[in-house]
Amino acid sequence: MKIPALLSLLLLSCSACLMADNAALAAKAREQIGITVSYNGGYQSIPYPNGDVPRETGVCTDVVIRAMRAFGLDLQKAVHEDMKAHFSKYPKNWGLKTTDRSIDHRRVPNLRTFFSRQGWSVPITKTAADYRPGDLVTWNLGDAVPHIGIVSDKKTEEGTPLIIHNIGCGTQEEDCLFLYTITGHYRPVLNVAKQDAGS
Repeated sequence: MKIPALLSLLLLSCSACLMADNAALAAKAREQIGITVSYNGGYQSIPYPNGDVPRETGVCTDVVIRAMRAFGLDLQKAVHEDMKAHFSKYPKNWGLKTTDRSIDHRRVPNLRTFFSRQGWSVPITKTAADYRPGDLVTWNLGDAVPHIGIVSDKKTEEGTPLIIHNIGCGTQEEDCLFLYTITGHYRPVLNVAKQDAGS
């Protein structure tokens, strides 16, 4: 087999693995439906690492945090360590002069910064097919209110992927991809073996 053909085969294989990982991330997010049934945006002190608020509640970021932990990625620890080492790179929206392990990873602007620093950013488009299962999308809901959700493997009849998120009524799967202004689009690189080993 010629080298270019072999390289193409390897690239296709890696792409297939990534899509499988991302679809599994969407599945882990969907498992939260019916468990996380409310929204609570109040500050809560939580343990570190792997800290969490009560499973029946949370905010939009908690959907992502809980899903990613199934793959061995604790965003609480990862964001804290990166933020501590590169504090100047992160937003100063809250007037903080140091890190806070209870809340930093639960703030959408901080997650956007972390995802970008991981090289996960992909183009923002208005084409539904560009959004794959397990992709992460952030929005401005209006008045600079940030939001985040996970792209589902389910679609509308028109082909628009549904979004798994918590926008106020607990974790839901809804048609809202293009309902708000998209501010970020990310494609995480995950270790599906972690999820398989723990399931």
